[in-house]
Amino acid sequence: MATAAAPNSKLQQSLALYQSTIGKKYVVAVTGAVLFLFTIGHMLGNLQIYLPNAQEALANYAKLLHASAELLWAVRIALLTCFVLHVVTIAQLYNLNRAARPQSYVMKTPTMSTYASRTMYLSGPILLFFVLYHLSHLTTGATHPSFVEMDPYHNLVTGFRQPMASLFYIIAMSMLGLHLTHGVWSMFQSMGFNHPRYRNGLRNFATAAAAIISLGNISIPVCVLLGILGKDLV
Repeated sequence: MATAAAPNSKLQQSLALYQSTIGKKYVVAVTGAVLFLFTIGHMLGNLQIYLPNAQEALANYAKLLHASAELLWAVRIALLTCFVLHVVTIAQLYNLNRAARPQSYVMKTPTMSTYASRTMYLSGPILLFFVLYHLSHLTTGATHPSFVEMDPYHNLVTGFRQPMASLFYIIAMSMLGLHLTHGVWSMFQSMGFNHPRYRNGLRNFATAAAAIISLGNISIPVCVLLGILGKDLV
């Protein structure tokens, strides 16, 4: 009985921790860290479009990602799990905050908060819709005008030649930058990295990382629209 009760006890403790505000913040921080690392890797992969042999480089990158179907789906499931947990837990924290203060301020004057932190609950839903669109646009090709399987160079260029698609990507990546600016900083705080000695350094890192990821991704549709990228595709 003791051995059977131990796993249940640990499960109950984990559930109890998750139900607490601190536990939810830990979940948001850990899942956010995983998604943050993914956005860096995803951006670096896409930036290969600037290489002299961009079409070949991106084709090899796609082949590498699809080399093992089992590993690819394991990564996809892990990322999807993190994404769902991240979104659901943030929504729960939002509801807890509203429940704690059911009556809004008559006049709210931000003092310590930043613009990025105040738009977290706006950028989140936009990014959720963007992820769904991005998957249908450049992963499955369902909303792409001329999708070619395993040809990311063609798909990026022809996809971003649509002004409305590029505009949506630019808006979404701007929201991602705002989200990461506050999110990465909050991640460090939730994990206990909040000493005054390196607080400014971590805040600067969060801002710089968010700017690099946002601008790096935005540069691709902008350069496609300007004709700088994709000149070899008619």
